[in-house]
Amino acid sequence: MLSTGILKITKSLRLFICLLFFIFISKVSSGANDLHFYDGASTADVIAGDIFFEILDPPELRYSYRIRPAKDFGTPFNGSVHFEKAKLVPTVPLHSCSDIVNSDELFGNIALSERGECSFVFKTLKAQQAGAQAIIITESVDKWDDALDHLIEMVDDKMDLDVNIPAGFLLGRSGATILRTLKRLHKRYALVNLPINMTHVHLGKMNQPPWISW
Repeated sequence: MLSTGILKITKSLRLFICLLFFIFISKVSSGANDLHFYDGASTADVIAGDIFFEILDPPELRYSYRIRPAKDFGTPFNGSVHFEKAKLVPTVPLHSCSDIVNSDELFGNIALSERGECSFVFKTLKAQQAGAQAIIITESVDKWDDALDHLIEMVDDKMDLDVNIPAGFLLGRSGATILRTLKRLHKRYALVNLPINMTHVHLGKMNQPPWISW
């Protein structure tokens, strides 16, 4: 009787340990760019030097988005850089490696460009010349791979270009969704606040887009 009781307790303990392990695995992600860290790290530790912006309109895109600031070119996203209800305008051409033709919409606002064709610094320069006050660059809409999607460290190309607006890199899946949604809704821009303070927001309560896995 005693050995039977011990055996039942042992089986119950094993089941309990397995359950705890399953819960732990389900909450921890292996992706370095998705915010599901439950290992005791603070929000500030996880986001490090990255910043966030939020889309206010259209409603279909009303989430908070994480971008990685350029490492060693342009100006930083600091206290003096703040956009409220600014337009996030896709550049024409989208790669922004030549003269941008929709500069009238870009002037005073934020450019949205895709990776490829030229360097990050040159894209930023062309957006600056078109009157943009900042630029967000994302993966090429037609080439990005969800399995390989990650935040890129944008560095200076050493061409000694005079760039003095802030630049940040956005995940390809978010960039593609924003661009395709704007096209589907026949909208030329989204309204955004940038940056927004997420330092003291609990990781589980960040208003991440649903296509970012938790």
